[in-house]
Amino acid sequence: MNRILLAATVAAAALVSTPSFARPMTATDMHMMHRMGAPSVSPDGRTAIFTLSTTDMKAGKRSNPLMMLDLTRPAAARAIPGLTKGAHDAVFATDGAIYYLAPVKDRDQLFRMALGGKPVLLSDFGADVSGFKLSADRSRVLVWADTKDCPDLACAYTSFAAKPEGSARVYDQLFVRHWDTWTEPGTKSRIYAFPIVAGKLGQEKRVTGTLVGDTPSKPFGGAEEIDLSSDGKTVYFALREAGRIEPKSTNLDIFMAPADGSAQPVNLTAANQGTDTLPTLSPDGRTLAFMSMARAGYEADRQVLMLRDLATGQTRALTGKWDRSVGSIAWARDGRSLLVTAEDVMENPVWSIDAATGEITRLTGEGQAGNVIPMANGGAIFTQNTVMAPDDLYRVTSRGVVGRLTDVNRELIAQLDPVKFEKFSFRGANGDPVWGFKLKPVAATGKLPIAFVVHGGPQGSFGNGWSYRWNPRLFSAPGYAVVSVDFHGSTGYGQAFTDSIRNNWGGWPLEDLKKGLAFATANDPQLDADRACALGASYGGYMMNWIAGQWPDRFKCLVQHDGVFDARAMAYETEELWFDEWEHGGKAYYEDPAAFEKWNPVNYVANWKTPMLVITGEKDFRIPYTQGLASFTALQRKGIPSKLLVFPDENHWVLKPKNSIQWYDNVFSWMNRWMGPAAR
Repeated sequence: MNRILLAATVAAAALVSTPSFARPMTATDMHMMHRMGAPSVSPDGRTAIFTLSTTDMKAGKRSNPLMMLDLTRPAAARAIPGLTKGAHDAVFATDGAIYYLAPVKDRDQLFRMALGGKPVLLSDFGADVSGFKLSADRSRVLVWADTKDCPDLACAYTSFAAKPEGSARVYDQLFVRHWDTWTEPGTKSRIYAFPIVAGKLGQEKRVTGTLVGDTPSKPFGGAEEIDLSSDGKTVYFALREAGRIEPKSTNLDIFMAPADGSAQPVNLTAANQGTDTLPTLSPDGRTLAFMSMARAGYEADRQVLMLRDLATGQTRALTGKWDRSVGSIAWARDGRSLLVTAEDVMENPVWSIDAATGEITRLTGEGQAGNVIPMANGGAIFTQNTVMAPDDLYRVTSRGVVGRLTDVNRELIAQLDPVKFEKFSFRGANGDPVWGFKLKPVAATGKLPIAFVVHGGPQGSFGNGWSYRWNPRLFSAPGYAVVSVDFHGSTGYGQAFTDSIRNNWGGWPLEDLKKGLAFATANDPQLDADRACALGASYGGYMMNWIAGQWPDRFKCLVQHDGVFDARAMAYETEELWFDEWEHGGKAYYEDPAAFEKWNPVNYVANWKTPMLVITGEKDFRIPYTQGLASFTALQRKGIPSKLLVFPDENHWVLKPKNSIQWYDNVFSWMNRWMGPAAR
């Protein structure tokens, strides 16, 4: 473990060589890759820390040791000695000490450790700590945890009144369930603030007051939705107020509250009914940057970078004229610019935006950047992955010169067959330019069967990035050419292109897929147009059901994962109602059934004939597993060759290593059955 990271100068040379024993990548290889966690950099800029996972395949679990890397010279990273087992979410404090979470019995608690010292347990809360944030002057720490409606974390020890006889859950409003969890009435994620006195935590205060809602937001919000002033006195956080309409609302607002709990939080963005989030204070504490979407009920509206003068309340849209969506925010150390990430044509680069003029400069090129940490010299440390490899640590200067700092999976990736990634563009629906990509094994010979993968979202993109779920490089391993198209509705091409899928689920996107596949096969003689299997999950799974009825003669097989089969049932079964209603015009099914039925796959089952593998998870509450059962029933009833794979312990995603390997085994077996083996 101590030597698994190599300096960038060593790693770069390894990338251009392919050993004679190269072999096809396997799903096990994918899960044995080391996964880098979000880094933190020491106050002097000399050291980075991050978790780096290893996988125990037999146990089906991952461990995440905390690693330390000297940023001043080429060297290997090393594990931090003496650190509590299971440490995670580690960050440097301004005095150079490390604060982190680690399990104490069955609950994550807060620790502090000076480099070279021993861990000190700071908390013993009854609740499991979900996250924390420390003020720059180290006078106060915020923690957030799921608790009942009570003033402090001590209430987690309280024995609440016993439930009546019987096992029924009782509700009188939505959410009943969310993502993969049945909700517990009265339990929300809440923020608590603790003064730090003589290295110990003082009397806590609940920051969120009487607000009812989750902060960070559920199910995916984290520390990026919370900020704390450098003096520890003021907290900024994003929260969507709960109530009967919460499942229809995307209206996260940014609140400001005193950390000592002396006053109720103040809503700073009440005028906007769309999403406001990612509150990020400038280095001088005078300006609050945040991301804002204008339209209510829409998760994929343009994400505009806003700046609010905290003294006057004046707010301006810094990227109002930029047709891209800001995905993350970090202030440069001098406060004169901000570093953001934003998708652009299958990449997710780092951009610098002048805080005064809004002038935008692209700093990085290919790959999916994230976890941007500004440095004193105007540059930044960040993580980046591509379709070729998972995250590594990189450095970029203020002039856009990028250098690689780690190569955490060098030895394993060097064993694998090299692949070639190539973008292409064509005229799609409405005559618009549409982009796609091809990924092929470099050494493959002869005609290549096609894995035609369709991304979910639908406002998304597979793009030039690594995934531990749908992994393009792994899909190419049996000798397939992977082809993907960023159809109308995809992100990274401007807001109008993203918006164009609304009320159009089975229209322009299908036309793009048809034209994109035709273009790719016409312009690459190595692609075997007669041997293609289409695969998709979520919206991509919907598209498999739609293709089955609208394009039934094109593919040798289909793989449908967690896709919508019946739009009517979906409208009443899903949990976040705003999504389904927005996509079909903004009304409930009973208010405008025609909008849902126009693109409803269940209406075209009579046309189905293509063999289909159906996959679903019983804990998927976004597109409930009953949709997959219904799809499989239709296939079986019609006598179409079909197979059903149900994961009782997975949600909308397949996350457990053994389950994922089983997933790929079944998918590749299905593709081989109907397309035949690929030539190598």
